[in-house]
Parts: sequence; structure tokens; C-alpha cells
Amino acid sequence: MPHILIVEDENSIAETIIYALETEHFHTTHVTTGAEAIAKHDSHRIDLIVLDIGLPDTTGFEVCREIRSSNSTPILFLTARDSEIDRVLGLEFGADDYVTKPFSPRELVARIKAILRRTSPPKSEAQSNNSTKALSVDKNAMKVTCYGNPLDLTAHEYKLLSTFISQPGRTFTREQLLEHAWDDPGSAMDRTVDAHIKSLRAKLNASSPHCSEVIQTRRGLGYCYQPPIC
Repeated sequence: MPHILIVEDENSIAETIIYALETEHFHTTHVTTGAEAIAKHDSHRIDLIVLDIGLPDTTGFEVCREIRSSNSTPILFLTARDSEIDRVLGLEFGADDYVTKPFSPRELVARIKAILRRTSPPKSEAQSNNSTKALSVDKNAMKVTCYGNPLDLTAHEYKLLSTFISQPGRTFTREQLLEHAWDDPGSAMDRTVDAHIKSLRAKLNASSPHCSEVIQTRRGLGYCYQPPIC
């Protein structure tokens, strides 16, 4: 599930993009300023950035310049400007594509998919093995290791994580997770699952930044596990 960072200060436009992407099973994060975009990019694994040129604190060009100074994360500029000089500047700053407002959400998603196909290197056998072994469950010892390091988990955290790992990509409702991880599901509430997920994410992040977002929230549905790609 690619992680798309949306940098757009108009909430109505951002919500349209988020809906279009999440319908196609992308994971999204939305920020409204250039400073937030750079901070989020530096602290999370981002697969592509949808970047508005007109931002409250700076321009998308400057954000692109900052990111391009140290990283090649794909960038798609999104702007109301439609002059040739803006398109040329965007590409010269290192953008991978350029879409003007108003735009078709379906076309935007298609362009994002095309960029990801062009820029994603083929996964080697070694990378594939790393993805499957990043988190490993020892059912006999009832332990989970993250890149070989054992995680200090409570009984409920262990049951939740082993459930996720057993079926990557599947979305579990809170009720299903209660049934898998609690001996008496009726004695717990949905908020109990949320609290344990929050604690589990913190422990995964402390063990390895690559595992910080493996448990992903599906809004209105539940949670799913996506193996790390590193």
C-alpha cells in the first residue's frame, strides 16, 4: 500500500484527493504547509508527494528544492496555475509530473500510479526475503521479533500482532480483533482495541522506524497489516 503525502491547504481539494486515493487502497497523509511537508517526509516513509505550489508559508517549488537536495521521492505538482513557465519551473525543480486545477480525481490517481510504476525499482529476491522476515512470529515461544530483535509485548499485543502477520493486507474489524485476541470478547470495548493498537505501534516504532506504520487504520472499517518494504 503506497504512502502518499498530500500537501494542500484547501481542505475541500485535499478531501477529494484523499477519497480518490483511499478508494484505490493508497495510504494517505495530509498536511497544509511546506514546513509540515518537509518534517513529515523526513520522519516517515513516503512513496510519492502530491504538492500544491501555492502554500501559506512558502511555495511548492521551495519544498521540492529542499526535498530534492537529499531525496528522490516522486513529486507531482498540483496547482491552479497553467502557464508554460510554471510547468517548466516545476519540471526543472525535479517534479515528476504536473496537474492543474480543476482536475479529474480519476486522472490524478492514474498519473500517480504511472509515476510509481516508472520510479519503483523491481524488488530483488533479497528485498522480498527482508519484507517477509521483518516481523517473525515464534508460536511456540509466543514471541515476535522485529528484524531479529524480540518485542516486549503483553499477551493481548502478541495476539493482535500475530493475527495481523498471519494475514497481510486483510482488514480486520475491531470486533474480529476482539475475538482473536481476547478470551472473553464481550468484556472489552472497541476503545480497548484502539488503545492496544496505539501501544503496539509505539513498540514497533521504537524497535525499527521501518515498522512504524505496518499497522494501518482503514477509516470506518478497522485495521490492516502491511509488511514493511525495507
